[in-house]
Amino acid sequence: MASKSVLIALAMVATIFAPTMAADFVVGDDKGWTLNFDYQKWAEGKEFHVGDKLVFNYTLGKHNVVKVNGTEFQQCSAPLTSLPLISGNDLIQLKTPGKKWYICSVGSHCESGPMKLAINVLPEVYSPSPAPQPGAAYGITAPSLMMAALVSLVVLIVT
Repeated sequence: MASKSVLIALAMVATIFAPTMAADFVVGDDKGWTLNFDYQKWAEGKEFHVGDKLVFNYTLGKHNVVKVNGTEFQQCSAPLTSLPLISGNDLIQLKTPGKKWYICSVGSHCESGPMKLAINVLPEVYSPSPAPQPGAAYGITAPSLMMAALVSLVVLIVT
């Protein structure tokens, strides 16, 4: 009985103090990174933020993923200095805000596929900071009171 209550209390603490979580976007959802799919339509309405991840799933050896600039994206041209991702399960963390462009450089997949994705990455989402509370100057804040109450609850339940 006590262990169930402890788990519930810990779950409540985790929920209250959980940080903002980044999202993983599987490009193309269940279709993955493949020919004959509209990736621009797939990206419509989605909000990509710094810290999110793009996951490119495809059959190993049939496709790749290359990060390019806007001009290279329009021309479906990967620079000779680029290193394509080729694992079939490529993960790209979005580290900076702004436009990002990705293509498949295998054969004419970019042009005829059209295997190309352009997205706009927004700044990281932070939880809003709470307004200062009375007593905060003394280190007494609502979260610290909540934590103290939960710890007291756990102690009462366990003993």
